[in-house]
Amino acid sequence: MALRMIREFGEPVLEKKAKKVKEVTPRIRELVEDMFETMYHDCGVGLAAPQVGILKRIFVIDVDGENPYVFINPEILETAGEQTGDEGCLSLPGKTGTVTRPQSVKVRAWDLDMNEFVLEAEDLLARAVCHENDHLDGILYTSHVEGPVRDVEELMEEAEDTEA
Repeated sequence: MALRMIREFGEPVLEKKAKKVKEVTPRIRELVEDMFETMYHDCGVGLAAPQVGILKRIFVIDVDGENPYVFINPEILETAGEQTGDEGCLSLPGKTGTVTRPQSVKVRAWDLDMNEFVLEAEDLLARAVCHENDHLDGILYTSHVEGPVRDVEELMEEAEDTEA
């Protein structure tokens, strides 16, 4: 396994639509392992293949450090409700913005053995699925932000000032 370079805001690969995966090859397996390692190293909860420069419809998620998911060729089937909260992205380090996403989502995808599965996700997992799925279509969370994109350090300083 190896750390991959995360592409950052402004790099053209982040604005392109990813291509479907036709088969899981040893290179795809290595990519997925590297994506998990990179995501954990950078303290993320999700990472899409375009974020490491690969235009394939793959993303990985682990919102609690105990339940890693691999999504190949995902398709969102249903959404319900709303949740609004701060969202960040490994491709925009140190930034956050307020985004409204579905409270729950039903997604169909394939795993590393190309077995189809359907996942019903809620809360942070639903947010992460929607966020990473957007990456596969060249959409960054900044296009959904309500208000300004803010600097995380400034927000932490404001919170400390409020507590004092």
